[in-house]
Amino acid sequence: MIGTQENLLEIRDLKKTFSIATGLFSKKLTLTALSDINFNVRKGETLGIVGESGCGKSTLGRCILQLISPDEGQVLWLGQDLTRVPAEEMRKRRADLQIIFQDPLASLNPRMTVGEIIEDPLRALKPDLSKTERRARVVRVMEAVGLLPEMINRYPHEFSGGQAQRIGIARALITEPKLIVCDEPVSALDVSIQAQILNLLAELKDEFGLTLIFISHNLSVVRHVSDRILVLYLGRIVELASGDQIYDDPLHPYTRALLTAVPIPDPKLARQRNIDALRGEIPSPINPPSGCAFRTRCRFAKPECAQTRPPLETVEGERLVACIRWQEIQGERVIEGTASL
Repeated sequence: MIGTQENLLEIRDLKKTFSIATGLFSKKLTLTALSDINFNVRKGETLGIVGESGCGKSTLGRCILQLISPDEGQVLWLGQDLTRVPAEEMRKRRADLQIIFQDPLASLNPRMTVGEIIEDPLRALKPDLSKTERRARVVRVMEAVGLLPEMINRYPHEFSGGQAQRIGIARALITEPKLIVCDEPVSALDVSIQAQILNLLAELKDEFGLTLIFISHNLSVVRHVSDRILVLYLGRIVELASGDQIYDDPLHPYTRALLTAVPIPDPKLARQRNIDALRGEIPSPINPPSGCAFRTRCRFAKPECAQTRPPLETVEGERLVACIRWQEIQGERVIEGTASL
């Protein structure tokens, strides 16, 4: 069982802010991208992270990989705090910690061949390997992701979006990592190609013994790959539960709204939905609402929701939710959208 496995990664009290200039001579404002983030990732699981654009998903992924530095908190990788690791030692950790980017073609160097792109991490992180050994690894990993070895000397512009993402996956796999952060890896692809890439990631996870963090704005996509799901809103965790708990009985109003935001192809089922659609725009993280940040868009909000920020509390087993009214909401039927994947 995944629940009994060791923690590869532990995030403790993570916070990240950015200074935003509003004008040439104006005082800089503080944008809080992440605040009070606590969770763990177990060996062999896939943790989904979902939320709208601007909720801090990609920032969290980059803080985990130390591509950007958090302001506060710890990123514990096998017990070692990566935020305190010297740059040279962190460079050696890169072989274990890899990322797949959202835009496949934009993440590939157009002046390099596919073979050179996939091989590049080996040259940087595995300098002891010979050229022959590196090339043999490239061929093996190309075959693993469904690319023909004879494509090795082609350039990125010669590939479709789905093939380009397979190149990105191969590049992440080449160092034999323990953890891969998948940052919206299918959002730029057609729905039919999305399904192929999701199935490929599931197969590679089993074949290579990977642990995945899968970032997406679409709960229906995350459903296909995740063991547990973490829901972010304005840089804070509002719910964390198993995939079955999230889809069968969501506790936070924001989770419910995300579920009902996906279109349903059946008009009859669509009419049976509870009206949990997201209202208005996401508030500014520079000046978020008082109390519960979601209250300005929540149909369950009461005056008391504006008074204090709800803590992230354990409600059953390892399930977490940040909502003072979750018990009133629990059990109300949700008919969620189902993507045709």
